Amino acid sequence: MMDSGLTQFPGSRLADAVRGVRRTRLVENRGRVVQLIGLVIESQGPMAAVGEVCRIESPRRDEVTYAEVVGFRNEHVLLMPLGPLHGIHPGCEVIATGRPLEVPVGESLLGRVVNGLGQPIDGRGPLNTELRAPTTMSPPHPLRRRRINQVFETRIRTLDTLLPCGRGQRLGIFAGSGVGKSTLLGMMAGHAEADVNVIALIGERGREVREFMERDLSPEGRRKSIVVVATSDEPALVRLKAASVAMAMAEHFRDAGRNVLLLMDSVTRFAMAQREVGLAVGEPPATRGYTPSVFSVLPQLLERAGSGENGTITAYFTVLVEGDDMNEPVADTVRGILDGHVVLTRALAERNHYPAIDVLQSVSRLTRELCSKDQLAAAAEARELLAVHHQNQDMINLGAYVAGSNPAVDRSIKLNPALTAFLKQGVSEEVAPTEAWRQLGTILGRPSVESKSPASA
Repeated sequence: MMDSGLTQFPGSRLADAVRGVRRTRLVENRGRVVQLIGLVIESQGPMAAVGEVCRIESPRRDEVTYAEVVGFRNEHVLLMPLGPLHGIHPGCEVIATGRPLEVPVGESLLGRVVNGLGQPIDGRGPLNTELRAPTTMSPPHPLRRRRINQVFETRIRTLDTLLPCGRGQRLGIFAGSGVGKSTLLGMMAGHAEADVNVIALIGERGREVREFMERDLSPEGRRKSIVVVATSDEPALVRLKAASVAMAMAEHFRDAGRNVLLLMDSVTRFAMAQREVGLAVGEPPATRGYTPSVFSVLPQLLERAGSGENGTITAYFTVLVEGDDMNEPVADTVRGILDGHVVLTRALAERNHYPAIDVLQSVSRLTRELCSKDQLAAAAEARELLAVHHQNQDMINLGAYVAGSNPAVDRSIKLNPALTAFLKQGVSEEVAPTEAWRQLGTILGRPSVESKSPASA
């Protein structure tokens, strides 16, 4: 009778209270550890769902280990740890919490550093917030996403002119090791117009975390940033969760109507962590050792960024390319999901050209939505000049090119020093997009490069 009555008032307080009581577990749902192989804990019971967090306890151990259900095998539950495995033994009690991993969110996190589970690690005390959000959320409904037609200002000349980004756009930064990727992220965190920065450092060396915080991230950038850290020595599941934790924090601010910048370094290490989890639970390796789950989890994560009904998450995801191979499986998959890619090359870095962005290999898929006709024409001319100079560089360097043979080559030789200087930018240098377009117009002999009007945006 109560059920039939409550269905008439689905939003009533009584109905909510009854549903809350039904979800409450009056008796703890327990099981026991029966086996531990590699990273996977097998337990007989408890009754738990995939993604649910469990506690592992024992009278012989002083500490509690948390683990997440990742699968099932022969009526046993497969769990992966969210902390160290030391001390776990057969017979340890496994207690289901009935909930997925949740993390704190809110304004009090700004300026703080948390680990891959959302716990503070900066020595500044507990996080002063009672708000919590689940780490597993669905992407915004595709028909409720706002169209991307507002420019996101990074205040980095190359990006704002030749590779423009819109609020809510998602781009990849493809780079090998040691070509200035972290420095570029730090510049964006410090200079960009975002209300909030969420920076996820996944699988980084422990040494690099403090270097990034103190060397690459400016004091202004740090004040409006939340940094989520999961170093390479952390369990694979913690490295995976760090990406979801950062995304959940960014989603909280987006849903509150804020303009959020999400910087994730790197998607490749996220994919490697998912490969470890997949292999541990028995998935077969597929492409270059990556398991099939890697290529299903990547779009689920990346699609959570972008514009929503109220605010936006503008996201830059870095991709480590092994041996500078831009077509390796993770890079190829990510490039197909995102709205553009920025390529950093070792050849430019070796010439002390920073940021080492190769404009000719990079593309933003929303350039036409964000730029005026004048800007499109100026950007196209600059690209053509860079391409012509690149194609004839060997002849020019050898002195084999005869001046006057080709007007396009002559013009590229004349303007290349100015264009190269334009594409370089110091770490602390900040250039507004209007000034960047003015400088590019001056180089190309285009006195007025007008912005796209709000009415046409």
